[in-house]
Amino acid sequence: MNRRVVVTGVGLICGCGIGTEEVWRNLLAGKSGIGPITHFDPKGFDCRIAGEVHNFDPLNWLEKKELKKTGRFIQLALAASDFAMQMSALQVTPEIADSTGVYIGSGIGGFDVIEREHSKYLAGGPGKISPFFIPATIVNLASGHVSIRYGAKGPNSATATACSASAHSIGDAFKIIQRGAADVMITGGTEAAITPMSVGGFAAMRALSTRNDDPEHASRPFDADRDGFIVGEGSGMVILEALEIAQKRNATILAEIIGYGMSGDAYHITQPAEHGDGGYRVSLAALKDGGISPDEVSYVNAHGTSTPIGDAIETEALKRVFGARAKKVPISSTKSMTGHLLGGAGGLEAGISILALRDQILPPTANYEKPDPACDLDYIPNQARKAEVTYVLSNSFGFGGTNASLLFKRWAE
Repeated sequence: MNRRVVVTGVGLICGCGIGTEEVWRNLLAGKSGIGPITHFDPKGFDCRIAGEVHNFDPLNWLEKKELKKTGRFIQLALAASDFAMQMSALQVTPEIADSTGVYIGSGIGGFDVIEREHSKYLAGGPGKISPFFIPATIVNLASGHVSIRYGAKGPNSATATACSASAHSIGDAFKIIQRGAADVMITGGTEAAITPMSVGGFAAMRALSTRNDDPEHASRPFDADRDGFIVGEGSGMVILEALEIAQKRNATILAEIIGYGMSGDAYHITQPAEHGDGGYRVSLAALKDGGISPDEVSYVNAHGTSTPIGDAIETEALKRVFGARAKKVPISSTKSMTGHLLGGAGGLEAGISILALRDQILPPTANYEKPDPACDLDYIPNQARKAEVTYVLSNSFGFGGTNASLLFKRWAE
């Protein structure tokens, strides 16, 4: 059928705020959501900072009896979905329930629940394990809870492709609507992995920044002094609809999604392929799917994690995509303020890309202070920039060499 697919709602929650517009305002102001870890005592950890969501009360979205059935990643997904649904003014009535689906990605799922229940097991044996342990933990229960919340009976699935998970979810949901298997999809990603084992594990890989005495400036993508990423938590959700469905209900259309690319590095379990091969190919795949050339791209929301190797290789990939025009394409990494939401990053950054199209303004790369000869593109340093934005590329790259690229277009009648 190859139907046109549009975005009618965005829901964001992360260390930069609770709610779409609050997150967006803080990002445009260059305000960091990174600070000392409070979810657990980080004494003795190499990295003691993270992008925590503060003042989040799950009881604003769940009844008290439901808390024990949900890991924090599920709770954050429910909140972000609610923000997205409110923005879209979508009501899942019985008439559209069968054609409304949910597709939510997460890289790790309920790590907090796994660690808590394992401690209970060690202290008291298997009889202490909660009967809700498994459903509070597994990745697809974010989609499950959201579908139950809204009565969405259409396609229901989840991705767990590491840091590409929610970009894959959005791309897959786009294709589901495009081919006519659903009319509406609630989609995105969520993550809540600020836990001892998660932070300790990433630190053991030497992947995290150790700039503990200056958390707001610790995540510095593409800067010469970058020393690793910062774990963040949160959720980014979008409402996708077939164009004719959105128009029929007079929905406010924020943007159109026109392209989706996937690629595999086939190279290394954690490092990106040499010369940015995977990022290069996945970007071109999204552009080809959207029917545009690299010369038409207005802005790239980069994966940009703040790791020494990753940022340099991503820069190389972007140079290969844009050729002689590379230094003229505005690029930024909002992970400089949000931290890295792992499997939730692509959903958050897709939402940010859509808002950039809506408001015609580009969020900055915060903490860009010392240029790196290996990273010499236009990273929108430190201050948001007004611009004429027509096409936005949002890239996500995951461990195992799994890559996703989403292409959004400014909405015009």
